[in-house]
Amino acid sequence: MTASPHRGVPNSIRQAVSCAVLALAALHAQAGLIVGRVIKVSDGDTIVVLDGAKTRHHIRLRAIDAPERNQPFGRRARESLVELVAGKTVRVQSGGPDRYGRDLGIVRLGKVDVNQTQIERGMAWWYRSYADEQNAADRTDYRRAEAAARAQRRGLWSKPHPVPPWIWRHRADH
Repeated sequence: MTASPHRGVPNSIRQAVSCAVLALAALHAQAGLIVGRVIKVSDGDTIVVLDGAKTRHHIRLRAIDAPERNQPFGRRARESLVELVAGKTVRVQSGGPDRYGRDLGIVRLGKVDVNQTQIERGMAWWYRSYADEQNAADRTDYRRAEAAARAQRRGLWSKPHPVPPWIWRHRADH
């Protein structure tokens, strides 16, 4: 018969340890949540958030791709994002870093999905290459948002053949 590892440990200590483990697990589950004020809007899909501990978080809006600054609608996409979030407190559900070290996240202002709003306004493409990283509901919502923006010729869709940023970045002629 094996001795119990808890033999001789008072119940109160076991309970305290259990509570501490549960609290750490809850903190870990929330580790992907960033809450803070938007202190900078870099472009149509990148912001800087300052959290309560005064830590800066560079956030790349997940599942969208906005025009580059030097691309048609690049400035308008940035202005749209400024209008939505500059100086406001947002919640970011981070999915981890991108290859540049920015947090990839879904930005929410209250109940508003800011990423989706940029698509709805015609200020960004739904980045289909990363659709498998989205849940089914978000994939459907983002696809519909882009289809509606296209159909209503909003923003970048007002031009006949807008060039997606992932192609623009690789062109040598700009």
